[in-house]
Amino acid sequence: MLDVPLITGLAPEAARDRTAWRIARATSGQIDDYRAIRREVFVAEQGIFDADDADRIDDDPRTIVLVCIDREGVVLGGVRIAPAVEGRDIGWWTGSRLVVRRDARGAGGIGSALVREACATALSQGVLRFEATVQERNEPLFRHLGWQTWGRASIGGSAHVRMRWPIDRIQRLLQATKGPLGELIGALRGDDPGALGGSGYVGDDGVPLHGTDVVAACDAILPAMVERDPEWAGWCAVLVNMNDLSAMGAKPVGLLDAVAAPTASFARRILGGLRSGADAWGVPILGGHTQLGVASSLSVTALGRTKRPVPGGGGRAGDDLSLTVDLRGRWRRGFEGKQWDTTSARTGAELRELGAIVRRARPAAAKDVSMGGIVGSAAMLAEASGTGLTLDVSAIPAPDDVAFGDWLTCFPGFGMLTADRPGRSRTASRIAETAVIGTLDTGTDVRLRWPDGVETVACDGAATGLGSAAS
Repeated sequence: MLDVPLITGLAPEAARDRTAWRIARATSGQIDDYRAIRREVFVAEQGIFDADDADRIDDDPRTIVLVCIDREGVVLGGVRIAPAVEGRDIGWWTGSRLVVRRDARGAGGIGSALVREACATALSQGVLRFEATVQERNEPLFRHLGWQTWGRASIGGSAHVRMRWPIDRIQRLLQATKGPLGELIGALRGDDPGALGGSGYVGDDGVPLHGTDVVAACDAILPAMVERDPEWAGWCAVLVNMNDLSAMGAKPVGLLDAVAAPTASFARRILGGLRSGADAWGVPILGGHTQLGVASSLSVTALGRTKRPVPGGGGRAGDDLSLTVDLRGRWRRGFEGKQWDTTSARTGAELRELGAIVRRARPAAAKDVSMGGIVGSAAMLAEASGTGLTLDVSAIPAPDDVAFGDWLTCFPGFGMLTADRPGRSRTASRIAETAVIGTLDTGTDVRLRWPDGVETVACDGAATGLGSAAS
């Protein structure tokens, strides 16, 4: 059973020199002092609890306690934040037991500072849903701090309000990386039936060439990534293109590269990564263009073949959305929280096996997980299918000990989203995990459904503005 925590104990603030105190993560001794203040306020002063306010959250090793301490190290107040679900962190945390010592309640906004720091700490932990249940009299203060009311409760005979700190991490990621696409490239369609993939293909990373069985894909690598780690950039240029062809159900047949570098030695490092990737996936480099004496850049075009391309917009309302993802790996050094590296430790046979799952399964729709992350890429599949989407957060496979918000928004190495009628998913791999993670629906938003049945909006409206493949 999920515990409903409590935030309470705020009082009117008075202006005072804020250099007299600071907020910090508590030491073990400071946690004892914080709990003593809680007993004094919640038991003796307010009578909300009979003898002690301790609960399971105090015993959870994942709980973070923040305290306000003065210049002498005396604890003036504190708050705790912790995952809401026992046993697994799925990005849903709660704040609770906010308290300020009676003789410190005029010390210039300690309560507000603790709340702000709790929000910042939650974001740093990759939290996507952050809530608290506060005494009714403190609702205006929390609203002033940006919190939103979403429910009511009674605790210890006292009226309380359920409040949520709005977190728009996924929405902002999509707006920054995918939102402008409709305006930027939509006009390129023109009247050519094969432009931007042709009829039935909107937003796909691979493009079927009209009148042939050829599929083409093209990706550019961020210049900063090329400069920081040229070998890895070369490898990734192959990786992302192989994922694009895989999502279309196409078998890769060759690569073309365009490499620019300040020196021949630097170009050699980029090309070394490209060669390693091409060898691993068993695909030849057919040719390309190399330019020296200029700023570093890299783009790769991949060619594949299939007589039956799988569209990203082939889903329909009522379809199950499945995720097949390789969980083995680690954060790529220098790209922590952004790039999960599974592929560099896989054999060529394993990489090719992963690349064939869509080709074997022939789902109604498929999209590889790109820099929009799991949720953002799912939003693009739903938009192209002309549907909304509800994702079951607890069903999404994830590695252990990885911040869930980072996992849902990172590039996971290999992740494939597929849509099919309920119970008909055939996507599977012996080296990756597959799970039904949501359902396409008749709405327009992408919503996250949590274990308590509450739904929150992750993406409000179209992910790219490119529209539906059916329109």
